[in-house]
Amino acid sequence: MKVHSKTVKRSLTLSLLGILFLLPPNPSQAAVPIAILEIIKAGVTKVIVAMDLKIQREQNQVLWMQNAQKVMENTLSKLKLEEIANWSEKQRDLYQRYFNELQTVKTAISGYQRIREISQKQARIVSEYRKVWAVIQADSHFSLQEKEYMARVYTGILSTTVDNLDQMALLVKSFTLQMGEGERLELINETANRVDQNYQDLISFNLSNGQVSLQRASNSNEIRQIQNLYGINR
Repeated sequence: MKVHSKTVKRSLTLSLLGILFLLPPNPSQAAVPIAILEIIKAGVTKVIVAMDLKIQREQNQVLWMQNAQKVMENTLSKLKLEEIANWSEKQRDLYQRYFNELQTVKTAISGYQRIREISQKQARIVSEYRKVWAVIQADSHFSLQEKEYMARVYTGILSTTVDNLDQMALLVKSFTLQMGEGERLELINETANRVDQNYQDLISFNLSNGQVSLQRASNSNEIRQIQNLYGINR
């Protein structure tokens, strides 16, 4: 039932985004409805919280293992060289398993942190969109038709963000599946590249709109104001 509910929610979200491509936006409203932005925000927040919990749990395990390592090292320091040489195969295997497990845990933590960073970038996509759309709405240098075009582009960018949420959900689930580290790393890199591209598309379009507005400025005061609003370097 939970999976079905998620599927329905995502389908409704994508359907709404699709409709937005066909309808001209009201210049007094956001290009993408607040409800959809909140769905994206909620999905991203859920991933970040899940990763924080996993990181904390794994870090506690690392701490326990490091304490165990200190005990083993202290024991070794008290043994004579010939006694160490006479260690049983079982003891050596135990020590090796400890290091293997420690490496596995550290690799998992690294993966969790990477996913968290990807999710944070998705959150920035939403916040950057909200900020720039408010600026565009108030920018008198653009016609209604130009703002309608911009709205459609932003809708497309946010639609990709919704798709990337599915990829993030798959990443979180991958830690409970029998997935090899190589396959998981490939999935993480693929998702990171998709989110990076999505973010760069947004930033590039923001700057492009800012440059157009800048070219239409009539005086130095307007130029400075536009540079500040769109984050354009002087």
